[in-house]
Amino acid sequence: MNDAHGRGNAGSRPATEGGDTATEDSVDRHIARWRDKAPFDERVEGIITRIQLINRHIRQTKNRALAEVGLQDFEFETLHRLASRGTPGRATPSELAAELKISPAGMTGRLDTLEKAGLIRRLRESADRRRIDIELTDTGRERWLAAMNLRAVAETDMLTPFSLEDQDELSGLLKRMLKHVEGDAEPPVP
Repeated sequence: MNDAHGRGNAGSRPATEGGDTATEDSVDRHIARWRDKAPFDERVEGIITRIQLINRHIRQTKNRALAEVGLQDFEFETLHRLASRGTPGRATPSELAAELKISPAGMTGRLDTLEKAGLIRRLRESADRRRIDIELTDTGRERWLAAMNLRAVAETDMLTPFSLEDQDELSGLLKRMLKHVEGDAEPPVP
C-alpha cells in the first residue's frame, strides 16, 4: 500500500532491496540512494528502471552488431523493411517512407546512400516509367542477414538466465503490460 506521496511502505519493497548485497543489482542501489528523498513506489521504480536499462543494453547490443557488419541503424531499418517483403524484397519509395514514418525527401536521402553502397537498386517499372521500385541487392540481403544473425545471438544470450518456461511467462507478462500501454488490455485474470 502506498502512502499519501505514492511511496511504497516497507511491505511494498521488493525482497532484494532489504540489503542483501549478493543479490543486489544497480537498480537496487539506485532505489536505496533515493529512498525517503523522493516520492515513488519502490516496486514500480524497480520494474520501470530495469526495463529502461535492459532497453539501453538492447540498443547498444544491436548497434554493435550493425557496426560489425558495417551498417548504420537507418540503413538496417530500411533493408529490414525491404526484406520483410520477401524475395526479391521490393517496395516503392513512398511505401517505405510511410512504413518508416519519414518524409519523402528523407527517404530519398536514405535510398541514395543505400544505392551507393550497393545494398539496394532502383528499378523503373516497364509499364509505367514514372514508377520506381526499390529492391534489395544480394549484397544488401547478405548484410541484413548478417546483422540479424548477430542480433539473434546477442538477444538469445540475454535470456540465458531463464528457462523456457520462465521465458514464456516473462513474454506473457510483458505482452499484458504492452497491451495495457497500447490501450487494448484485457481485464486482469482473477
